[in-house]
Amino acid sequence: MPIKIPDALPARARLEAEGLVIMRETDAARQDIRPLRIALLNLMPDKPKTETQFARLLGATPLQVELSLVRLASHTSRNTSAEHLDAFYRTWDEVKDQRFDGFIITGAPVETLPFEQVGYWDELRRIFDWTEQHVHSCFNVCWGAQAALQHFHGVKKHVLTKKLFGVFPHTLTAPGSPYLRGLSDEIDVPVSRWSEVRREDLPAGSGLNVLMESDEAGLCLIEDSRRRGLAMFNHLEYDVGTLGEEFERDVAKDPATPPPAYYFDPATGQPKNRWRSHGHLLFGNWINQIYQTTPFDLAAIGREAVG
Repeated sequence: MPIKIPDALPARARLEAEGLVIMRETDAARQDIRPLRIALLNLMPDKPKTETQFARLLGATPLQVELSLVRLASHTSRNTSAEHLDAFYRTWDEVKDQRFDGFIITGAPVETLPFEQVGYWDELRRIFDWTEQHVHSCFNVCWGAQAALQHFHGVKKHVLTKKLFGVFPHTLTAPGSPYLRGLSDEIDVPVSRWSEVRREDLPAGSGLNVLMESDEAGLCLIEDSRRRGLAMFNHLEYDVGTLGEEFERDVAKDPATPPPAYYFDPATGQPKNRWRSHGHLLFGNWINQIYQTTPFDLAAIGREAVG
């Protein structure tokens, strides 16, 4: 089944050009099935680019997915037009009475700030609490993952002395996990962050299980088994050129910025996408786990027991 997104969303044309099957809203309304309701709380500055990256992964699954775009009410984006936000996004206040099978919270360019100094921290904490009763499974990414672990488990965030930047090899530490089904024993993952969560800070008995990590880049993927949640500190959703664009931006600020490690091909000087299939597998496994465990009745979400 395809993904259902608004007919006029700019991401639609690019995804269709890539061969992704997109369902028109009118066609979806005629099908007598319940699509999985997935919401994306987009904290990234370039919201259209982030929408495309996540819609691509969600739309590659064999199940019908209905994607809702959500933004914060307490923060005004300076990098995405008000027209785009008004046309395609709803604030959390506007959707908080609804229930979702899955909820994705992205990263944000605030990772060097203490959590309590982030202007929208109070609203995000309310959203985290709301997910306990209104969302079946959360997938938190980069700073969003760090924020979730801090909120629910008190896990510290450590600011790094230099940016961890590149495409690093990662090892699966729990290959039997259903979230890792089909992934190779070692995979390459794009990393771009100024902070990290450390294994030794994970509380014992918290239900936090490390699924993937790197000798060079540290923790990558953690399962929060008590919430059916995933915390991904890196970026399998990135396009092939995303790290290169970040590098150009950083070099403009500091010409001494080193290039992202293991990213540019030594022979051609161009990047190659070595993580695309891993991203599709991981998100496909997450969607499948939701499908296998979520109630058919949306109203029952938040009342079901966690195994």
